[in-house]
Amino acid sequence: MAEERLGILEQRRIEAAFARGIYDEMKAELGEARAKAILTNAVVKLTKSTAAEMAKEGPGGAPSLDHFIALQPLWTKGDALKIETLRQDSRHYDFNVVRCRYAEMYREMGIAELGAVLSCNRDGAFCEGYDPKLKLERTQTIMGGATHCDFRYRMEE
Repeated sequence: MAEERLGILEQRRIEAAFARGIYDEMKAELGEARAKAILTNAVVKLTKSTAAEMAKEGPGGAPSLDHFIALQPLWTKGDALKIETLRQDSRHYDFNVVRCRYAEMYREMGIAELGAVLSCNRDGAFCEGYDPKLKLERTQTIMGGATHCDFRYRMEE
């Protein structure tokens, strides 16, 4: 399933090139803060919708933590992320990202300031769209200057 799709890193590269042009125009017309807010809102809405569609691909057409984890190769495809799994059980999926090629890509494209908007902000929104019982706690990101991203997923009862 996940192996057959375009990897998310490549998808983000395509989206970022397009979003940059739109962002630059909005920034010139509306200012940086307003342009970033509009782009953030659009990305969050798109993410929730995409996640809801992916949830329908779960066993019996419903989301599950196992299905969510099975989707992870989309995000790691092409060595996009180096992950250290800390805990994986029926209700938890905890890992650290110790290398993020998404952050590297945005820096190379000259849009590091948009990296969080175009990628990191999607993580929590994805949970909301995928299954409201799926919660993410993350206190730091490589994109934000940390040494690693700390992803802590929990499926509520």
